[in-house]
Amino acid sequence: QVQVVESGGGLVQAGGSLRLSCTAFGLSFDAYAMGWFLQAPGKEREGVSCIISSGTITFYGAFVRGRFTVYRDNAKNTLYLQMDSLKPEDTAMYYCATAHTGVCSGSWTTPRGQADFGSWGQGTQVTVSS
Repeated sequence: QVQVVESGGGLVQAGGSLRLSCTAFGLSFDAYAMGWFLQAPGKEREGVSCIISSGTITFYGAFVRGRFTVYRDNAKNTLYLQMDSLKPEDTAMYYCATAHTGVCSGSWTTPRGQADFGSWGQGTQVTVSS
């Protein structure tokens, strides 16, 4: 059974940084693409970033605008999201998920594209104060 566990969230001031981590168990981690998503209260879940299985190709949601960096350590079964220049509007629950394949689909940022991700963590809360 696949288990996904996120950590690293917290409270930070605007302009600050956080690094989220996500460790996956029960799968061949290096065979699957991974994604980060966020959900703010009252809003739909949206894609933050996707990284292919090898880690050599990454994708970001438009709102990231160069502020976040996704990377993975396949030897440690761990995915990371380095978030810099945080804004109050980044406040949300952040989720990590495993894709069904080793690549990121063209629709990964959309609600329908989230069906391409099979196992989800419980999330880690990020709160950015102004």
